[in-house]
Amino acid sequence: MTANDQPHRDRPDDGRPDLPNGMMLEVDDLTVDFDTPSGNLRAVDGVTLRLAERETLAIVGESGSGKSVLSRTLINLLAGNGRRSGSIRIGGRDIDQLSKAERKHFFGVEVAMIFQDPMTSLNPVKRIGVQITEAMRYHLDLSASAADKRALRLLELVHIPSPAERMKQYPHELSGGMRQRVVIAMALACEPRLLIADEPTTALDVTVQKTILDLLDELRQERRMSMILVTHDLGVAEGRADRIAVMYAGRIREITTTDRLFADMRHPYTEALLNSIPRPDLPSHTRLHPIPGRPPNLLDPPKGCAFAPRCRYAQPDCLESEPPLDGPHGHDWACFHPVGTPEGAAALAANEEAGVTAAGLSMSESEEEFV
Repeated sequence: MTANDQPHRDRPDDGRPDLPNGMMLEVDDLTVDFDTPSGNLRAVDGVTLRLAERETLAIVGESGSGKSVLSRTLINLLAGNGRRSGSIRIGGRDIDQLSKAERKHFFGVEVAMIFQDPMTSLNPVKRIGVQITEAMRYHLDLSASAADKRALRLLELVHIPSPAERMKQYPHELSGGMRQRVVIAMALACEPRLLIADEPTTALDVTVQKTILDLLDELRQERRMSMILVTHDLGVAEGRADRIAVMYAGRIREITTTDRLFADMRHPYTEALLNSIPRPDLPSHTRLHPIPGRPPNLLDPPKGCAFAPRCRYAQPDCLESEPPLDGPHGHDWACFHPVGTPEGAAALAANEEAGVTAAGLSMSESEEEFV
């Protein structure tokens, strides 16, 4: 057995079964609907994905694309007006087949979540030490002294200075970066195999963002975890994830390895997302390229491809049916006229000649965004 095969020092022989086929997460045809006063809202629409042991998958998309609903559904945090169909297997176990007793010590132990706003994730009237130890005492049946010692080790692990002093403080006494580190420590308290990080750096400044992302990657490797990184920024996902899934209007539109996505993207929405983020290799004062239009109303979704009204490549067939998610060699996309293909080039040329797409998007206005 090599050094890399040794179990983590805080998790020697934990008795957990080996993962079937090396898959930490298996999601099949997951759909999430919400009953609202205005009607049914489908937030997640037929998502299928796999996550291997020790792999990081980034889920990327604009606000409202379904990223957070998907991640919260995986950890069984569906709102009371929500309904789920499809199957979810975590660590080889179907979460619908868990008994009440098993479920009690599954979420928060096998799978844990880091929420995007640490100030609302922490109880403002409880000391930091209490908030970290309560989950350990509940799930792991530790004594107060044992839980305190473990909490101190966790605070050291996430690089919080003077951890004994921080244990006595309240959330408002810590900086935003410190609070996020506390939230990470809480998520790691019960040694999860799968960690879901939902926009973990949104409320932080740029310099702290990098520190937190570096810390998450370091902890993932050290603790041999799988991780789902939810973000709206492709730039955050680059260099942090093994694979990237691009979501729009509740569906995965493109999924492949990170290197392949940036080198050979296929979906027009992926291209539009990449063109909308700042890039250090461009000259200063370079104009950003916002995506024209706005995401669809999921209470009344359009027929056909949901991105067609905002897409520079849209053709009549895009308005009639939803393209399937498919592709060769581990690179899947849902588009009839993909970027970087003869079909995509022909569609773009036809729209430029007509001056408008099949969905009515003015190419002159669109071109201003892509100059």
